[in-house]
Amino acid sequence: MTPEELGDNLARLVWESFSDFIAEGGAEVPLAKLGIALDDGVPDPHTTEEALIFHMWAHTRGAQLAFVRRAPDSLVKAGLDALHSAIFDDMVQHGTPESHLPIFEQRVSTRYAEYNQAANIADETLGRAIVRHLTGRSDSGTEVTQAVAERAIAVADPLRDFLEEVELVEG
Repeated sequence: MTPEELGDNLARLVWESFSDFIAEGGAEVPLAKLGIALDDGVPDPHTTEEALIFHMWAHTRGAQLAFVRRAPDSLVKAGLDALHSAIFDDMVQHGTPESHLPIFEQRVSTRYAEYNQAANIADETLGRAIVRHLTGRSDSGTEVTQAVAERAIAVADPLRDFLEEVELVEG
């Protein structure tokens, strides 16, 4: 698989996972359980963007784990750059003003750093960080934070397992 193909495939998986998470009744962690108010089944724009960032991070982490020591860093980086480019292009095609992308990209970078650090500490720490950004609250309870951390693992682990069978090659 080329880095471009990897990026396109990961972007499709991000959107599917994100859509399942946002869909009422379609998620392992219903948004109502997180205390997120919905307007006609849709959370507010900030929560929606935070959910997208979370799913982008989970797929990025799964890919990084899959290719660690198996593929050149430059190819992995190119694939992840293609993932992010595809997501940003999709956002613009669906109404996000291009002028909003630099701010969104900065949030993505900040969240990735925080989520990576939290994931290196403990699953519960990761869950707390994600829930805090989704809800704006830091006191969501252990059950909710564990459920969100499990969601991250449920995204990253199967992806990592699948990608371990993929050879990343120059395009």
